[in-house]
Amino acid sequence: MNDVRNQGHGLRRDIGLLELLASTEAQHAGGLGVVRLAQLTGREKSQVSRALKALADEGIVERDPDTLEYRLGWRLFSLVARTVENRLLRAAEPVMHRLSAELEETSHLCVLRDNAVLTVLSVSGHSFRVHGWEGRGVPAPCTSAGRVLLQDATPDELYIRFGTDTDLTEGHPRSLVRTLPDLWSRIQQCKKDGYALVREEFEDDLVGVSAPVRDFRGRVIAALNISAPKERLDARLEAAGRTTARAAAAVSSHLGWESRHLRTNLT
Repeated sequence: MNDVRNQGHGLRRDIGLLELLASTEAQHAGGLGVVRLAQLTGREKSQVSRALKALADEGIVERDPDTLEYRLGWRLFSLVARTVENRLLRAAEPVMHRLSAELEETSHLCVLRDNAVLTVLSVSGHSFRVHGWEGRGVPAPCTSAGRVLLQDATPDELYIRFGTDTDLTEGHPRSLVRTLPDLWSRIQQCKKDGYALVREEFEDDLVGVSAPVRDFRGRVIAALNISAPKERLDARLEAAGRTTARAAAAVSSHLGWESRHLRTNLT
């Protein structure tokens, strides 16, 4: 019994170290050393050092070879990323069923992979899942989902991602985005409206709207999308955008993010 109790205490102390390495102080400093962590926890330096070494051996934390300070390791980030993606799918699917039923159109959950938009889940408006778009990557700049997924990017980050010497939407002559300033302008409009829309920019006769799904930090991690033939959706595209934005806010709420501007009855 004592061994179990001691293990529980040790685990709580290790979690305390991880929380400190995730703190604002650690993020600004690029890590924390053994001495500082001992001060913050009130523990002996030798105890902190042993605990950090064990965590480093498992890849949960890593030690900077120059400063000798510790920061959170990539294995921890990998575990978190997989957990977030699984939780995202669980949170999104029931909301997508309600959204598709309301609009009588197929909804898509999209994420950013490199410079392309990847559909990870599609739900039909007819009570079953469809797979035509799942796993298919499309260019980000000429799609509503792509513009939503790039919302958090700065101009410098867009430059690094796309450069400035090429047509951003080559092969899509009807796209309104050709240059980085074009893309930036569309992203800002998306932020203002709460959703992005495109009319035949990616594909003839196809219109679509997308809205951002945010994690508990408020960062955009996915886009909720509705796409359909122009004759079926174009006349109500803005209204569909607002409905999709409310649905995306519902998914975000399930992930721990509370929007101050959007309230929805889709939860």
